[in-house]
Amino acid sequence: METGFWITIWLTFKLAAVTTFFLLLLGIPLAYGLARSKGRLKPLLEACISLPLVLPPTVLGFYLLIFLSPDGWLGHQLEYHLGWRLLFTFPGLVLGSIIYSLPFMVQPLQSGFEHLPEHLTEASLVLGKSRFETLLKIQLPNMKSSLLTGIVLAFAHTVGEFGVILMIGGNIPGQTRVASIAIYDEVEALNYSLANQYALILVFFALSILTVVYGINHRMAQKKAIGKW
Repeated sequence: METGFWITIWLTFKLAAVTTFFLLLLGIPLAYGLARSKGRLKPLLEACISLPLVLPPTVLGFYLLIFLSPDGWLGHQLEYHLGWRLLFTFPGLVLGSIIYSLPFMVQPLQSGFEHLPEHLTEASLVLGKSRFETLLKIQLPNMKSSLLTGIVLAFAHTVGEFGVILMIGGNIPGQTRVASIAIYDEVEALNYSLANQYALILVFFALSILTVVYGINHRMAQKKAIGKW
């Protein structure tokens, strides 16, 4: 296989890893706030976070293209004040991927927080632990299944995304050309053999990671069932 092939595969998983890291940092406080919130704006915020689930990727990609372009307000401010140009760059792909994969991280975490027994949190607070300590030492360790689900879904979804990447990243080898774009490009060039190689790697990855996740969740469920006995 050519060097360019492995560079594309490396870039694909690098994008997914970086995106998942930032989604975890962003998703935990968002999910925590949504799980605790009872305000009137909660449904609106949940709807905004979930928009990528129902919007065509090209719609999100189009608006990101507008906002991040040098003529757009955000793109102009970033380039004028910080010298950052996000369109057709790897950081731009990360930003687009964070927005596009946000619900895949937030929703499992929110469900995890909502299903935690309240007495665990209350006991920790009564013992003098801060809310931050309670989050790190009590709540998160007791929702490992939700954390694992959010991480895997966000990572896998980023690996497979196409529309947003194409709109704001294009197809620049070594910079923005990820596997999903490469498959499309090779099919257009009637190079089915190389497209098949990219596709097989993604299929093998998806099958492997889902098998591991289902296996871990099954074991956790069994342990909980044994613990109840």
